[in-house]
Amino acid sequence: MRRPLPTDAEVREILSRRRTRPAPRPAPRAGRALQPLIKKLDETFGRGASALEPRWVEIVGERLARVCRPQKLTKGRGGQPGVLELRVVGAAALLVQHQSAEILSRVNLFLGPGSVDRLRIAQGPVKPLPAPAAKPSRAARPPLPASSEAELAASVASVPGALKAALQALGRSALARDAEERGS
Repeated sequence: MRRPLPTDAEVREILSRRRTRPAPRPAPRAGRALQPLIKKLDETFGRGASALEPRWVEIVGERLARVCRPQKLTKGRGGQPGVLELRVVGAAALLVQHQSAEILSRVNLFLGPGSVDRLRIAQGPVKPLPAPAAKPSRAARPPLPASSEAELAASVASVPGALKAALQALGRSALARDAEERGS
């Protein structure tokens, strides 16, 4: 024989007596959960050669950055300083070797004192430096009408030498831009 369903009043009573589990806490965010591990790994192994690559031009200067790249950073055991391996264009290896003390001091300035104490030079091809982004060139503006040019020259006539030329260039630019805006 089937059991009849409880009435609304009976359902409320049953639910008020029954304990429910608390809602489970959400999982911690991955970044927050991994932060202690990442700190420990960074203290143990430090930053590698990949940390040097994006800032290499700033660290050693453009001249050396054209002929060498950081290849590998080996950390010493027991907190000892490590070894930085550089890939150097064959002909520039002697130049890099002579400037090794300066390179080491700059790398240690970036990575922290005592991070690297030796350079290992490996000769081989080096990728060229990425070309700096070219500034967009402005379209040449048409010359000002003679009347506008005469008014501009008259307004800066009493100004001394170099300042006069700068004010004229600024005035030409402003007048040409205003003419473009009115024309558009």
